[in-house]
Amino acid sequence: MNGYVIALDQGTTSSRAIIFDSMGNSVAVGQYPFPQIYPHPGWVEHDPMVILDTQFKALSEAYAKSGLAPSDIKGIGITNQRETTIVWDKDTGKPVYNAIVWQCRRTAAMCDELKATGIGDYVQEKTGLLIDAYFSGTKIKWILDNVEGAREKAEKGQLLFGNIDSWLIWNLTGGKAHVSDYSNCSRTMIFDINELKWDEKLCKALDIPMCMLPTPVPSSMIYGYVAENIEGLEALAGTPVCGSAGDQAAALFGQGCIDKGQAKNTYGTGCFTLMNTGSQSVRSKNGLVTSVAWSIDGKTTYALEGSVFNAGSTLQWLRDGLGIIGKASECDGLATSVEDNGGVYLVSAFTGLGAPRWDMYARGAIVGLTRGSTKAHIVRAALEGIAFQVKDLLDAMEIDAGEKLSVLRVDGGASVSNFMMQFQSDLLRKPIDRPKLVETTAFGAAFLAGLAVGVWDSIEQITEIRQSDRVFEPEMEQAKAEKLHATWLRAVERSAKWEE
Repeated sequence: MNGYVIALDQGTTSSRAIIFDSMGNSVAVGQYPFPQIYPHPGWVEHDPMVILDTQFKALSEAYAKSGLAPSDIKGIGITNQRETTIVWDKDTGKPVYNAIVWQCRRTAAMCDELKATGIGDYVQEKTGLLIDAYFSGTKIKWILDNVEGAREKAEKGQLLFGNIDSWLIWNLTGGKAHVSDYSNCSRTMIFDINELKWDEKLCKALDIPMCMLPTPVPSSMIYGYVAENIEGLEALAGTPVCGSAGDQAAALFGQGCIDKGQAKNTYGTGCFTLMNTGSQSVRSKNGLVTSVAWSIDGKTTYALEGSVFNAGSTLQWLRDGLGIIGKASECDGLATSVEDNGGVYLVSAFTGLGAPRWDMYARGAIVGLTRGSTKAHIVRAALEGIAFQVKDLLDAMEIDAGEKLSVLRVDGGASVSNFMMQFQSDLLRKPIDRPKLVETTAFGAAFLAGLAVGVWDSIEQITEIRQSDRVFEPEMEQAKAEKLHATWLRAVERSAKWEE
């Protein structure tokens, strides 16, 4: 069946809607940025109502631009920033507090207390995760503990929890569907990824009433239908909401990494590397985490994952914080204007270090500065620093998976940097494959939705649609690449546990 599918791509800095045809072509796009809220150092929040407003406006705009009839739209898929936590009143539909964003570190001390109880091994065994402020569980507890009356209401069944996917689906369906797909559930730190259900022991450990949790569901199925009388979306009333996956799982799927051992890296606000491990949920011994990638037709696929907390946000910092660039596209020109990094290394641990180190207390550092250092050296060090962190992730991933990576598929806004992609290839000694279809995350969500309503017949069709734009091969001498990486490791030591 031909037709069109809409992907809602709710990200950390903007809400987008993209309409795809059955060949994977983008037909229309709507996008609205929204503000970040920083109440205290290390805290990051969003206004859930602003997220909803910008997402619905983006959807309305994309549909209006497309010129399509309502009957042309076969379904809506959702992909979203993961771990970001919202608690709302199920009667009024209003949040009891701002969304606590995945980057927020306010629950770091709470995580330390949880680790001290000795429950860490159980957390990894059941959830595939490590105890960290990154995940949703301690964020839920913080809201219940710190918002007046919230815990009492939650215990009475009056409050609902959801990550962004749940929030959007609940509102799109007029409050009829309180669900979350397995890939999002698996990022909460309270979900059993083998049994595909909420873990009672972990909910009890965090004092989270299970009645507030969404129903776990597969990634491709009809969850409900767009409600009538949503302002601006009247024409789409009755459209199936039928696909959902967290942004990184959707990107893995959209990149066509449907076979065991295939991997991708998304260079977004953060940097996220995932490797498909098939039907086995591999437990990492090297600081990585295990998540559900997707579940389709009763078959669940897992992934090993590592995260760099600050990637594209590092370039934003160069622009907005330091003011040494006017826009991110200037970075490549500056980076290549100098012969090398001049001995300068930038560790972008602004909100801690993710895998494989998981140091919540690390902070950013620039080392190796001399009087000869220029803004070009700092910009180059920022791009190289992102690539160094991805190498550290993939080195650990290869050990855990027990196999060597053959190629890394890449996407995300910062993947347009030819300098960084070439440097990444030099460090990894592997090809870097950048696709023509840059909207791989959104397309992954659209494909999941399309599978549910027959726009596509099989998972394998996604590999027929994906095409490469450019493949970067190693050019730098291996000895030089290894020396640069060794110096990088020394720089990372300077940022470790800075605030402990």
